[in-house]
Amino acid sequence: MGFETRPDIRPLHNRILVGDCLTELKKIPAASVDLVFADPPYNLQLTGSLTRPDQSKVDAVDDHWDQFESFEAYDRFSRGWLAECRRILKPTGALWVIGSYHNIFRVGSILQDLGFWILNDVIWRKTNPMPNFRGRRFTNAHETLIWAARDANTKYTFHYEAMKIFNDEVQMRSDWTLPLCTGSERLKTRSGEKLHPTQKPEALLHRVLLSSSNPGDVVLDPFFGTGTTGVAAKQLGRNFIGIEREDAYAEAALSRIDATQALPVEALKVTTGKRAEPRVPFGSLIERGLVKAGEMLFDPSSRIAARVRADGSIACKDASGSIHKIGAHVQGSEACNGWTFWHVKKGANLVPIDMLRQQLRAEMATAA
Repeated sequence: MGFETRPDIRPLHNRILVGDCLTELKKIPAASVDLVFADPPYNLQLTGSLTRPDQSKVDAVDDHWDQFESFEAYDRFSRGWLAECRRILKPTGALWVIGSYHNIFRVGSILQDLGFWILNDVIWRKTNPMPNFRGRRFTNAHETLIWAARDANTKYTFHYEAMKIFNDEVQMRSDWTLPLCTGSERLKTRSGEKLHPTQKPEALLHRVLLSSSNPGDVVLDPFFGTGTTGVAAKQLGRNFIGIEREDAYAEAALSRIDATQALPVEALKVTTGKRAEPRVPFGSLIERGLVKAGEMLFDPSSRIAARVRADGSIACKDASGSIHKIGAHVQGSEACNGWTFWHVKKGANLVPIDMLRQQLRAEMATAA
């Protein structure tokens, strides 16, 4: 029986592929990328120039790469690059795509048609949006990100606990308030104009990569622009692959990434919840001698006791079973977390058996 061999994608790591995204995407091996972040053309459908009340011209997005002859042409383009991204993603992979009202609903529909499974739509609320100079609509103060797994059964990465700590111990919501890319972060031409009209802030990519990827993962950006994804990836210990058709943007991105410092390895450890920790059954504590068969377990007040059996069950005066079942039984409750309810005597003190479980988990992590 032969072994399946996959093409080595490592030569593509931390590189910018200069060319058309549909052409370059086909060069990337299937199931080789952990995460995609895409900032595609928005197809803004601008007609005529835009001026401020003082008649000065607004620097709007009117570049050729954002222009399509029809919605049908834009949909064909979107379906093409999204299908390639789905081919390239690992079975555990996910994709982020950002857009405005001009394109995000069309992209979302195509995502679902292709088999992606939408996890969230995230609203990026801009603290400093461009005003609506014509005064005929509400100010466009947000953009929408769609986060989607490769399919409905994907076991995707999500660092819930880390994002909760990042958000001051409050569950991270799907509305993110962040400023536009301004100041020293905004790349400029020699004449002082914006190098790229839609450069995304590093804070946005930091949050995306921190929440949904791991150090060492491969992050693909098929519309690399001036390299914000690459900057965030390098800082956070991820590998990137960028695709960019415009030479000027690719050159600026490369210089920008070269000047970026990676964070030290010890700064990249991500806080995980209990669900991410290795499972430790109560019987393992007995095997390791942290709790001994025949020993007594007690509730926090020492008024209720149960004896430990060699098979990992415990027995009180009228029942036996797991630490959870007997914990519930002695309290007359439907359920009980036996790890926090039961304690064992260590000298003169009562120690929760959950502390012994954490000790064993630490040993397992060290061994790994």
